[in-house]
Amino acid sequence: MKVLYICTTAAIIYMIRFSEPICSTYDKAQDTFLHWKFAVAPCAVIALITHLIGSGFSRFDFMELLWTFSIYLESIAILPQLIVLQRYREVENLTGNYIFFMGAYRAFYILNWIYRSYHEPMYQHHFVVYFCGVLQTVLYADFFYYYFKSKQKGGKFTLPTSRG
Repeated sequence: MKVLYICTTAAIIYMIRFSEPICSTYDKAQDTFLHWKFAVAPCAVIALITHLIGSGFSRFDFMELLWTFSIYLESIAILPQLIVLQRYREVENLTGNYIFFMGAYRAFYILNWIYRSYHEPMYQHHFVVYFCGVLQTVLYADFFYYYFKSKQKGGKFTLPTSRG
């Protein structure tokens, strides 16, 4: 199943980068988020620190470190998309719905953790997963607010800009 997930992700990335008409809609000028500097590197450092605190040098497990890194990175992976949407201000209906349901999925995931912790006797709690899940949901909170506001009014979905 993981191999299928990795292959489909690679196919999606390929189509976004190289397949017409999708690749022609990508505006590199709007994509200014410094991924390596503000996402990958900090997540790698935090993953290494929390992994060493949790297991120490004696029980160091590289695969566990990669898993921890992926959890941290996943929690902030939506930031570049939210930044681009903030720049454009007006959010297309399909894009708005897609991001809303991604955030709703994460919020329901938190409810799943709560349910499982009470009803599964051998459920293992993991603070990194909890922290990152809550962080990711909090990152969606502002988007949710404006999403519901636009749905309530029935008008176009626009995000405020930080520029006066």
